[in-house]
Amino acid sequence: MRRKVDLDFFQEYSASVSDEHRYFTRIESTHYLFFKRIYEILFSLVGLIPASLIILLFAFLIKLETPGPAFFLQERVGLNGKYFKVIKLRSMGLDAEKDGAKWADKEDPRVTRVGLFIRKTRIDELPQLWNILIGDMSLIGPRPERPMFTAQFNEQIPGFVERLRVKPGLTGWAQINGGYDVTPQEKLNLDLYYINNLSLFLDLKILLRTVVICFTGSGAR
Repeated sequence: MRRKVDLDFFQEYSASVSDEHRYFTRIESTHYLFFKRIYEILFSLVGLIPASLIILLFAFLIKLETPGPAFFLQERVGLNGKYFKVIKLRSMGLDAEKDGAKWADKEDPRVTRVGLFIRKTRIDELPQLWNILIGDMSLIGPRPERPMFTAQFNEQIPGFVERLRVKPGLTGWAQINGGYDVTPQEKLNLDLYYINNLSLFLDLKILLRTVVICFTGSGAR
């Protein structure tokens, strides 16, 4: 039997993905991908300096409000089904999944007071600058999902795995237009729009909208 660490999403959940959606058309915009990777490395290196202060401040506030670690690592599905550990500031109580994994709802009662603020302003995502730096994630792309939810949504919405054609992102077209409570179908439609219209101009537009959301909390549900 293969170890979990040796598996990717398509190997572990092969029964949930039809042959039609198992093999992707490769993104051929090599110049775009090259320049995008360059500015992502620079952005994450520079951004981690001021972000570290914000992260430490809210890590302290999280510890004050609820017991347990301020950070958590969680397995997510990345490019072409590769698994990786995403880093986040904890926005829910320690017993948030005592009854098993659950898709986050709008006005989810599991979210703490500090968690509500950091989710609204996207501060809980800042530690993922490290994921970007080491290449697990992109600055802009579809939101990374957990393997079980990716399999579940793909059974309900065939083609949901098309989101895995590009690296998952810290922010993205779906994130700025839907926020945390967007439905899986809406998420897929928004992510496919981004994937089918990849450009540095669209990336810049998403980045500027993200900055507005971070400072005002507006622009996303």
